[in-house]
Amino acid sequence: MERTLVIDHSTLIIRRAAAVVLGALLVAAAAQVSVPLPGTPVPMTLQPLAVLLVGGLLGAPLGALSMILYLAMGAAGLPVFTPTVPLIGVARLFGPTGGYLLAYPVAAWVVGRFSDPGRQPGVNKPAWARVTVAVVAGLVLIHLGGLAQLAILTGSLSAAARFGTWPFLLGDLLKLAALVPVLTKLTPTIRARL
Repeated sequence: MERTLVIDHSTLIIRRAAAVVLGALLVAAAAQVSVPLPGTPVPMTLQPLAVLLVGGLLGAPLGALSMILYLAMGAAGLPVFTPTVPLIGVARLFGPTGGYLLAYPVAAWVVGRFSDPGRQPGVNKPAWARVTVAVVAGLVLIHLGGLAQLAILTGSLSAAARFGTWPFLLGDLLKLAALVPVLTKLTPTIRARL
């Protein structure tokens, strides 16, 4: 009996570690899908979608840990960040997209925490409503991080919003529409295995 518990615990640790690594790799792959936009130093990518997906599927601690791993990989110089921005390594975290990147662990944690029905005692909202609120909160946090960094770099909050928020709102609504049904359907199954 004791041996079975040790094997089960080891399997769980391996599963969770693999999920964290796969989450970081998913965001790295999503970063490679990048479209430069005219008039802004911030490209349109699938990274926010992947960050929110990882946070929702893995839950708060594993989702945030996955994003910390992603940032560490990029800071170490691995080619995991969007290729359209010329900065590499740690310098990327201080460039025009750094605020978005630094917000990823917090956004993943928030989506993971607030889309988890098991940690919401007394909440009777339909799963899609809870997941929608969680994803919107995650997107807002990512934009706030990006907006803050761009405001520092440009010296203007309105310029930061013009470069880093307004051009992305329609795309974010589409990401939200695609992500909510996926998380609503898959989150209980994935989390039951972690």
